Amino acid sequence: MTGIINSNAEIFQEFPADYTILDIETTGLSSSKCEIIELAAVKVRNDCIVDKFSSLIKPNYPINSFITGLTGITNEMVMNAPSIDLVLDKFMKFIQNDCILGHNVSFDIRFISANLRKYLSKDLNNNKIDTMYLARRFCSLPSHKLEYVAKHFNISIEGHHRAMNDCMMTFEIYKNIKNLNLNL
Repeated sequence: MTGIINSNAEIFQEFPADYTILDIETTGLSSSKCEIIELAAVKVRNDCIVDKFSSLIKPNYPINSFITGLTGITNEMVMNAPSIDLVLDKFMKFIQNDCILGHNVSFDIRFISANLRKYLSKDLNNNKIDTMYLARRFCSLPSHKLEYVAKHFNISIEGHHRAMNDCMMTFEIYKNIKNLNLNL
């Protein structure tokens, strides 16, 4: 099992070369009470990055100081950003039917799905790959959080907790885990 799961929770036995990495930053942990303030995605074809998508999102409520301290995203930065419905519409056109790859991807999917239903009356049914699951399966580490797995593979964690930077870390982690398994 590699952790490649489709919307029906079936598990595939491969490491695809075509997928889209995604990451979000939010105002908190609850997908029903908190908001997405940044969304990024990286389209990969034949294991090479071919396109990127990134947007800050204007929340309905101010960003608190804890989230600003964690992400570096300030209320001033999102003041003139587009609304979530506009960003999600562009994001869905960007990812199309791609397999989605993310680190602890269920967190991101929960927020994106809740907002898709609320603002666009759509569902997200793409196949998913969770690099946190892959790291748990193939890397013996005390923690499988993004920054720990990145450090394990000597990947820079500079800019951690910004969506595009986290996408790039996830891309490198996936490549490393895939290479480990191709060499078995």
